[in-house]
Amino acid sequence: MVRLTAKQYQEILARRRGAQSSAAAAAPKKSAPKRPSANPGPPSVPPPPDLQPLLVGLAGVGRTWTLLMPYVEEMLTSNQRLHHMAEHRIRRELRKHAAQMARLQRLPRLQRAAIFYVLHPRPIKRQRDPGNWAPTAKAYVDGLVTPDPHLPQERHLLPDDDHEHLLGPNPVMASR
Repeated sequence: MVRLTAKQYQEILARRRGAQSSAAAAAPKKSAPKRPSANPGPPSVPPPPDLQPLLVGLAGVGRTWTLLMPYVEEMLTSNQRLHHMAEHRIRRELRKHAAQMARLQRLPRLQRAAIFYVLHPRPIKRQRDPGNWAPTAKAYVDGLVTPDPHLPQERHLLPDDDHEHLLGPNPVMASR
C-alpha cells in the first residue's frame, strides 16, 4: 500500500485535469459515418387469401370475412425480449387496430368463429416461422373480442375467446 501526502494527491489530480483539458482542447474525434438502415421497401398489400383450402376441414362454415390489418412497424413475436411497458404499448396499438377494422367492416356479433392469420412477409432470403407471430395474432384477437381493455364487459365480435367460441388463431404462411 502506498501512502500519498496531500500535496502529492493534489498534483495527481492537477495532472489528470490537465490531461482531460488537453484532450478536450484537441480536435474532436470524427465519428464513423452511420450507414443508413436497409430499406425494406414499402409494405406489401396482398390480395386476400383463398380461404377455401383452409375451411375444408371445418363443419358448417357460414359467411367469411377477411380483415387486412394495417401495416405497423412494431409487431410482437415469440422471440422478442421487450420491457413489459414496451410490450404493453405495442399490444394496445394492435388491439386498437383490430377493433377499428372490425368497426369499419361492420362485422356482426358471432357465436363461433375460426380465425386464420396469414403472414405476408417482405421478400427476404431467410425462412419464416408463422408461429412466431402468435403474440401479434393474440393481440388482434383480443381487440376483436374486447375492443377496450378498460371496459371488459363491452364485447364486440365474440362472447369470449375461449375454446367454445373460437377456433384458432391458426398461422398460415402466404405464398409469394
